[in-house]
Amino acid sequence: MGISGPEEYVESLRTLKRRIYVLGERVDDPVDHPMIRPSINAMAETYRRGDEPEAEELLFAVSHLTGKRISRFTHIHQSTEDLVKKVLMQRLLGRRTATCFQRCVGMDGFNALYSVAYECDQEHGTEYHQRFREYLRYVQEENLVVDGAMTDVKGDRGLRPAEQADPDLFVRVVEKRSDGIVVRGAKAHQTGALNSHEILVMPTTAMREEEADYAVSFAVPSDTQGLVFVLGRQPSDTRKLEGSPLDVGNPRYGSQEALVIFDDVFVPWERVFMCGEYDQSGKVVERFAAYHRQSYGGCKVGVGDVLVGAAQLVATYNGVERASHVREKITEMIHLNETLFSCGIACSAMGKPTPSGCYLVDVLLANVCKQNVTRYPFEISRLLQDIAGGLVVTMPSQKDLENPEIAPYLEKYLKGRADVPTMDRLRILKFIENMTMGCGAAAYLTESIHGAGSPQAQRIMILRLAGLQEKVSYAKRLAGIDG
Repeated sequence: MGISGPEEYVESLRTLKRRIYVLGERVDDPVDHPMIRPSINAMAETYRRGDEPEAEELLFAVSHLTGKRISRFTHIHQSTEDLVKKVLMQRLLGRRTATCFQRCVGMDGFNALYSVAYECDQEHGTEYHQRFREYLRYVQEENLVVDGAMTDVKGDRGLRPAEQADPDLFVRVVEKRSDGIVVRGAKAHQTGALNSHEILVMPTTAMREEEADYAVSFAVPSDTQGLVFVLGRQPSDTRKLEGSPLDVGNPRYGSQEALVIFDDVFVPWERVFMCGEYDQSGKVVERFAAYHRQSYGGCKVGVGDVLVGAAQLVATYNGVERASHVREKITEMIHLNETLFSCGIACSAMGKPTPSGCYLVDVLLANVCKQNVTRYPFEISRLLQDIAGGLVVTMPSQKDLENPEIAPYLEKYLKGRADVPTMDRLRILKFIENMTMGCGAAAYLTESIHGAGSPQAQRIMILRLAGLQEKVSYAKRLAGIDG
């Protein structure tokens, strides 16, 4: 099954020769770069069997293409059971890492394109579905990480793709050749792009006839000529360069986003899955968004589990774990987190098959799930900060604690309960700082707002799919109103 474990995955990244820039400098060895390695460690957990008894069933599936055991991240959902297991898998990995493990966007892109390519072939007589099946078989056999690239840089948000002053602000086809196409543009906020073997591109919105060149979907290896990666900044990210694990908060795991630039990249026809079929582009966007909004009912809940644990732990270290108001706040954190999980499970259990056989979540409930995710993690984080106390943002650094002149003072005056080592108390406080306002907040909070579309995008879908007129008929019937 291709890459068989986390160590083999990490080594596979070393073979990729890519143009990567970090803080203005080109980086030839991204695998060991301190600002990148924590995100690689998080991605590597998707390859680790682990100790959880349910891990084998959740992390792996049986391919409907080959009948072989594969990573669930490369699987096409064949039932509502598959949809539920996806959410359970994401919760498990969120607990392991307390961050974004970055492999979900590719999985959600696979399932969106699989069904849309099938329907596009039925409508237009194309051959995209078979091409995509062959590509997916390759990804499954090699057990590759695929970055799902949907979000264009978009330029002037008040203008359509074809209306932009610069036509390259949405990824587009600039040349069609006998052997393939040439594309130009950029994709923003690309989660895990630096840790991926492949880049799978999808259109970012429903295109019109005059925007046919923007209705394009394809896949290229991440070391393809013409690809350029620029690492995005995160709060407090240069702490990773200081060699002070305490100050990082979650030193082993992290996430990363990148701007991915397509500078006249050539794509052979066998890796093109949409090219000009503008009437199909909106389906890709809607289905991908539904799958990815479902995903947040798993991954963010797993992180939430860790934050609930952090709240209980810091309350204990502070000596207030029995205080009624602290118990009430922790209860509310649990309530909010399980509500998110309930939404993720509900939209999965209510899923239905598409004509391709791939199962799609209930789109309305998936949007409800993500709408709640735009709110509840912020309240969970607020409650956690409330319980932790002000020391979260006023602690000295690890270097202060290592200075023999002042370390005894810090050991004495930063202690909580007498039976709890001072350093243990500071470790959990630094972890809380990271998760609620540092690098961890980028994956837990900001991503909760804008990942899988802005809050307004979900509200538009909720109103569109709610069946308002049907609900009006219920009220009129019961109120005795004719018509």
